[in-house]
Amino acid sequence: MASFHRDYSLTGSDAQRAVAIGLANAEWYRPEIPRPQLKELMRRRNGPAIRDTVAWFALLAATGYGGHLFWGGWGSVPFFILYGVLYGSASDSRWHESSHGTAFATGWMNDVVYQVASFMMMREPTIWRWSHPRHHTDTLIVGRDPEIVTTRPPNIFTVLVDLIGLIGVPKTLSKLVIHASGRLEAAEKNFVPEDEWRKICVEARILLAIHVGLFAVAFYLGSWLPVMYAGCFPTMYGAWLGHLFGLTQHAGLAENVLDHRLNSRTVYMNPVFRFLYWNMNYHVEHHMFPMVPYHALPRLHEMVRTDLPKPCGGMIEAYGEIITALIRQLKEPRWSVWRALPDSARPYQPGPHSDAIPDPRGSALAPGR
Repeated sequence: MASFHRDYSLTGSDAQRAVAIGLANAEWYRPEIPRPQLKELMRRRNGPAIRDTVAWFALLAATGYGGHLFWGGWGSVPFFILYGVLYGSASDSRWHESSHGTAFATGWMNDVVYQVASFMMMREPTIWRWSHPRHHTDTLIVGRDPEIVTTRPPNIFTVLVDLIGLIGVPKTLSKLVIHASGRLEAAEKNFVPEDEWRKICVEARILLAIHVGLFAVAFYLGSWLPVMYAGCFPTMYGAWLGHLFGLTQHAGLAENVLDHRLNSRTVYMNPVFRFLYWNMNYHVEHHMFPMVPYHALPRLHEMVRTDLPKPCGGMIEAYGEIITALIRQLKEPRWSVWRALPDSARPYQPGPHSDAIPDPRGSALAPGR
């Protein structure tokens, strides 16, 4: 196999290449939806998000109380497993949707949920307000997208250990220390405006103080119970399901293409998973129309499904595809999953700089480099 190397940093050679060949800030393919229908889909409403947020906090309270009631015995374990999923996994989609400002019609409600969910996910609010839009603008464009999880070739070890936050949480803590000292990394300066840097420093100091305070309370009380409820621990022990959800979004799919049908994956999920994930399983649709609220994504899916690849029928099918792809990419990093379109769909237009070209065997092969 010819040598293969990609620089996923935001300041390296692939970042320069993406700008030079027109992959950065490019125009993406979107299905045509009549303007009145799209406007209705994009209408923000408080009702669904208030209902779901109240249910989320009620479940957190109930499972947290159960963990307290049986603390010290094995009876607390199932309660904290559920609490952890609600804390370290369900908060991801709440963070995500409120960052887009589409969960609620009322702005301050989005802001409150965003701040709370950011803390639960151990994400610095201002950094991620700028990071995530870049992910949407340059989805899986190497050197531009700061949220690429599986690189080429993939690092299977880091994917597995981060199921319990052993990569993400220590990385966040180290960045909090850096930011609290008033410094930003070069990659962060690449997408965060300079007038926001001071705010990031203040946020980092506050977040560090809260985390230290939680451990101080636990030490004072002589009990681990306080840190089971908030801070690093529930983010870590509850992260696994959110991580499994998140990998279905893009893992194994094509990089450096300008069509979300090639680099994003929609997966049908059961109602419980959809509640926890806030319908982000409709991920192709979300990337095509990111301002459509989570509660309208099923309707959007029905409108555009004839123009999209067949969704995975569930998590098992999705992971059959993902695991096969990641294993193959260990030896063939140029290879990616090719998601076939229905006959009714408009064809892919990969463009002269695309990494993905159709392969009749059902894969995508990357030419060049």
